[in-house]
Formats: sequence, C-alpha cells, structure tokens
Amino acid sequence: MVEFAIGRNIGAKGDKVIVAAKNSDIVKLLGAGEKSLSGAIKKLSKEDKIKEFNLGEYSVFAGIAAPKTPREWQKIGGGVWQKIKKCRNVKIALPGAKPQNIYDFSFGLDLASYAFNKYFTKKPDSFYPALEKISYTNTGLKNMDGYKPTAGLANAVRYARDLINEPANELTPEILAADIKRLEYLGLQVEILEEAEMKDKGFNLALAVAQGSVNRPRVAVIKWQGNPKQEGFNIGLVGKGVTFDSGGISIKPAANMGDMKQDMAGAAAMAATMKSLALQKAQKNVVAVVGLVENMPSGTAYRPGDVVKSMSGQTVEIINTDAEGRLVLADCLTYIQKTYKPKYVLDMATLTGAILIALGHTFAGIFSDDAALIKNLRAAGELSGERVWNIPMDAEFDKLIDSNIADMKNCGPRIAGSATAACFLKRFIEKGTIWAHIDIAGMDLSEGNNVLYPKGASGFGVQLLNTLINGKL
Repeated sequence: MVEFAIGRNIGAKGDKVIVAAKNSDIVKLLGAGEKSLSGAIKKLSKEDKIKEFNLGEYSVFAGIAAPKTPREWQKIGGGVWQKIKKCRNVKIALPGAKPQNIYDFSFGLDLASYAFNKYFTKKPDSFYPALEKISYTNTGLKNMDGYKPTAGLANAVRYARDLINEPANELTPEILAADIKRLEYLGLQVEILEEAEMKDKGFNLALAVAQGSVNRPRVAVIKWQGNPKQEGFNIGLVGKGVTFDSGGISIKPAANMGDMKQDMAGAAAMAATMKSLALQKAQKNVVAVVGLVENMPSGTAYRPGDVVKSMSGQTVEIINTDAEGRLVLADCLTYIQKTYKPKYVLDMATLTGAILIALGHTFAGIFSDDAALIKNLRAAGELSGERVWNIPMDAEFDKLIDSNIADMKNCGPRIAGSATAACFLKRFIEKGTIWAHIDIAGMDLSEGNNVLYPKGASGFGVQLLNTLINGKL
C-alpha cells in the first residue's frame, strides 16, 4: 500500500506536484500570476472526466465536479491513481478539501492501487507501479493519524481480494484456515475445527459436500471482543467458503469453471470484515463462522438422492450436488446460533446464478423478514457504495423446497432460484434471531469498469458490513 503523509508547501522543488481542483481555488494555491488557469479549470469542471494538463513543473488535474459524498471523493482518488502510479513521490493539493475528504480520497487511491501480481515471473519492472509516497499539502493537518481507521478498512478489502484471487491449488480449505488463524496477531481469537471435530459437533451437511475431495474440510471460528463490558456477541457472521466448486456429481460445464476458485468469496469477506474490526479496534463484539470445503466428483462424493441429517436435526434430500453452498451455510448457521446466541446473524455467499440474472452486477441480493435490518443494510450499501436490494421470501417459494421423503430438499425448480435458496436457509434460523442472507454472486468479480475495483476479485461485502456494524448494529 502507498504511504500517505502531510508535506510542506506545494512548491517544494524536486517533487512532482499533482493538483486536484474543482474551481479557481487553484489560483490562490499557485499564486495570482496563474489567473489564466482559472478559466480553463472552470470549463473543465463542467465535464465528468478528469483531465490533465501541464503548467510548468505542475501536473494539474481538473474537471472534477464538486464531490458531495464519500464515494465521490473515493472515485476521484481512484481516477488520480491511474495518472500518478508511475511516479515515485507525489505531492497532492486538494483545494477546499476537509480532512474527511482527504481520507476518502486516500481510500480511493488504496482501493484503486490494488493488484494481484503474485504469480508473474517475467514482467519487466516497468509493468509495476512505482508510487511509494503521497504527501498532501496545504491541508491544515499535522499528520494522517485520522486516516488509520479507513486505512484498516482498505487493508481488509485488499486481504479479501488476495484470498479470492488465489488459485484453488494454493488455497485449499486447510490452507485458508491456516491463513485465517494467522489473524490472531491482531487480537482476534481464531479456533479451527478439523474434520474429526466437525463430525463430533454434527456438521453433517458440510461434511457431505466435502466427502468427494481429498482436501479435507475445516470450519474457522473468528471472535472479536472490542467491548469488554458486553457479555457475549451481539453480531454473528457466517460465510460460505467453497474453495473450489466443480459442482460435484452434478458437474458444471467446462466453460469458465476456473472462476469457481472464487466460490469462497463469502468466507473471505467475513474473515476480512473481522480483520477490519480488529484493525479499527471497533467497540463491538462480533463472532464469525466460515465453513471451508471443496466440492469435487469422485467415488466418495455425495450423490443426488442422498438424504443427510443436518446439525439442526432436520433432514435434507440432495437433489443437486451443485447446490452445495446452502448446505455448508445451514450447519454454520445452526452452530453460531446454538453456541453464541447472537442477536443478529448475517450470512454472505456467492450462492445462486439466479441473483445475477435478477440484479446483474449492480446490486447484491438481500433476504430478510426484518424491516429494520433491511433498511439498515440498504443504507449501509448506499453509504459504502456496495449496494444491495431486498427480494421477498414468500411462503409460495418455501413450498418449492418441500421433499417427499425428507424435511426439505436442497433446491427447488429453476424458477425463483435465489428466493428458494434463501427460504432453505431460513429453515435453519431460530426464533428470535434477526437474520439476513446476502447473495453476492455477480458482485464478487470485477471486470475493471470501476476505478475502485480493478479487474479480478472485488472484495465486495467488506465495506458494506464494516459500515453496517460500525453504524446501526
């Protein structure tokens, strides 16, 4: 990550100076002798795109309409990153910006500067960004200490992206569990349940999914107790961590199957959210449970037609082994409720392709019966820029997963696929628990069309949940 600091006046010799300006305030910054710049900036400020032009030793970025929201400041930072990443040390002046604007601008730079270059071996040095340090000038700030909480969030988003971008042969359930365990250095408590413990505790649905793979399953339990005055955990997070999803016996088509290394994006987002809370030293008590499995076809794989007894005691008829994520989530939902009894439980998963058909790459789908939680999730989505939209779980949808030989089946017909998946999970929610399911399929990958989300894993969900937890929960 780039280092941020407070520097001296903008005119210090030897620095490449970047000025992000929205109006003629730049004239005050550079001196009365540059009044000819005022008209140009006013003209450019009416356009949507950031444009660059040179004025002696200065590189001036203009065309920035007056930003009103944190996300707008972040996008400006992301846009400027594209222009300065080949520089080594840069000075930036943001005329009229308040401290929080500078922090949001920096957050945008941190998000935009992410790249997953781990496995390149032949790229020339010129391929990589050179930027090491950004100094803000004319700010009135003495230091960048106020950015530390936001920097912690940026660090966590980048951590989620790193996990999701890893190839499946380098991130098996065992390896992912060990990586999560490493987060204890931040003050998190992490317990890893291995296969024998999972059997003892009744994770039968998750174990069924895992039984076709030589890579054995794990469950990671992550705890953050930032409020020692509060007993227990008010908030519980559950994540789907299928480190590779072939579909099992109900095997997926070959096209784009490689993307299924990212079917653990929900678990990555939950682990990264916990990391963000620790880095921010949030005064909240939160527990997360993530189920880590690999879904493969083999002679030992679970089959369509099997009936499996869940941890909750309910039985599930397996109709399609590619509807595996909800099975992993179901046992994790039961475990977190019975063991920790949180008031709120939120689960996150790349669960259904149907949500992509419904909401595209614009919204994640949320499912809940609690109006207040829906409202708070929607608000957190708008504030964080990770937007969500609520979809109903009607009783008619729930009927579609009734089974003739068991308490339920693991998927219904093709219609209302996201809603029936949510209805399945709802059957594992205990009375009194305030619950929401967040389906992030379609949001876990970026094509690079947004400056804040470089091509590859997006880390979607970390900003959303961090905003929600630090706000309304």
